[in-house]
Amino acid sequence: MLISTGRVARTDEGVDRLMTRIAIYDTTLRDGSQGEGVNFSLQDKLLITVRLDELGVDYIEGGYPLSNPKDAAYFREVGDLPLKHAKVTAFGMTRRRDCAPEDDTGMQALVAAKTPAVTIVGKSWDLHVREVLGVSLEENLRMISDSVGFCGSRVPEVLYDAEHFFDGFKKNRDYALQSLQAAAKAGARWIILCDTNGGALPEEVAEALTQVRKAVDVPIGIHTHNDGELAVANTLAAIRQGATQIQGTINGIGERCGNVDLCSAIANLALKYEGYELLRPGSLGKLAEVSRYVYETANMNFRSGQPFVGTSAFAHKGGMHVHGVRKLASSYEHIDPTLVGNERRILVSELSGKSNIAEKLGEHSLEGNPELLALVLDRVQDLENEGYQFEAAEASFVLLVEKLAGRYRPRFERLGYQVSVSGHVEGETVTDATVKLRIGSTVEHTVSEGDGPVNALDSALRKALAPHFPRLAEMQLVDYKVRVINARAGTAARVRVVIESQDGDSVWGTVGVSENVIEASWLALIDAFDHKLAKDSLKDKTV
Repeated sequence: MLISTGRVARTDEGVDRLMTRIAIYDTTLRDGSQGEGVNFSLQDKLLITVRLDELGVDYIEGGYPLSNPKDAAYFREVGDLPLKHAKVTAFGMTRRRDCAPEDDTGMQALVAAKTPAVTIVGKSWDLHVREVLGVSLEENLRMISDSVGFCGSRVPEVLYDAEHFFDGFKKNRDYALQSLQAAAKAGARWIILCDTNGGALPEEVAEALTQVRKAVDVPIGIHTHNDGELAVANTLAAIRQGATQIQGTINGIGERCGNVDLCSAIANLALKYEGYELLRPGSLGKLAEVSRYVYETANMNFRSGQPFVGTSAFAHKGGMHVHGVRKLASSYEHIDPTLVGNERRILVSELSGKSNIAEKLGEHSLEGNPELLALVLDRVQDLENEGYQFEAAEASFVLLVEKLAGRYRPRFERLGYQVSVSGHVEGETVTDATVKLRIGSTVEHTVSEGDGPVNALDSALRKALAPHFPRLAEMQLVDYKVRVINARAGTAARVRVVIESQDGDSVWGTVGVSENVIEASWLALIDAFDHKLAKDSLKDKTV
């Protein structure tokens, strides 16, 4: 059964088409938090809830109210959020074996969460019923029916997640379908088919959907994991066979190899197929922003090669590619990056031709200057021969161009720095950094301790610059990489340091090269601060 919005859209050929609404069910806060290294505070969960609502997500699964105090607190506080679109959903399991639902603490917790919808997960694979739950096949069906019926009489909407459905369907098709029918008969508003182990293939998903839609007359959803790198493909296969809900997480975070990445699933459906309506109108362009917000909130590094929303998703390095993009963007891009809130990036490296450099100069209103073009190209190639690399350090490249063009205006002058590392009597290592700068007519001489030389230098720089540039408080270092360039030189080898920084608006990389790792770090740090100050100055001029 398809869910139609009733809205008619006109195609480019002038044909009217009835749009099918695809509901988006986000489980970042529950299933996503089960990923290794992922941990959300209560405040994180509430803030992400607001962002997902603004994006136009239809359901936000907040967690299992009985599992821990944080999830219980979330359901107490989320009701105070002024959500405009999304339904917050509590998640739980079917009742315990040989226990009435009204006597089951899990069932009681779901109802007590007072959410407009609850999701109940149950077993559809006979192997799990017998070997994991340790109950009869008939008792499992009663557990599903009783749980859905109990919550359905007390909560506006019940969704049923059929765990391990595709494995169960392959092993015992009749029983897997009976488990769905039990939920449907008990009043489930949605039935979601889960590829819990992430091992299904797209053709298997399509075949199962065909049979499920014959067996139950309830809207079907799809919940896939990415263990076979097929979560998005399996999700699209399910939608093409009539599923009308997608359960997944932002950025695909989740247990083991993760869940389906909603960013990719949504973008593919919205931009590659006709006839589907997702999210709120006009909100597709927020995908990249929400993706990066979740990464930042989870304190995770961005995945640069992530399709659609990654920083490298529309990055071009080869000169032939850049030449083609300058003439016709679609020649090397499958979509317009702005549709998902992303942007095109032209990378600069030793492989760069004039097209790359010309494109970068055009971004800074310096196009049409052949002398500068040749100067920048020569300088980049010389620096890369020394060990510099600008692919991940665009901020350093921009500063280089500004200097070669004669437009660079230093906001502070470096007078010197010193770093000392000493042992403490208790055996601890103490690192001190001293920085001396001139800002205008003022000389700042500061010292700071830190967890290592880079942290100490960063702290001392901030202490010197903050009184003059208070918006530096927005900036933070998020990644630090060191690579030996000429390893054969042993301890005298040159090293390249790349630092990634971010503020509330953007992420940028800077680079420094030296035989001394502290000197290389200092050069990369200086560029990072310089770029932030230049960016803020430009922003102030345009406000």
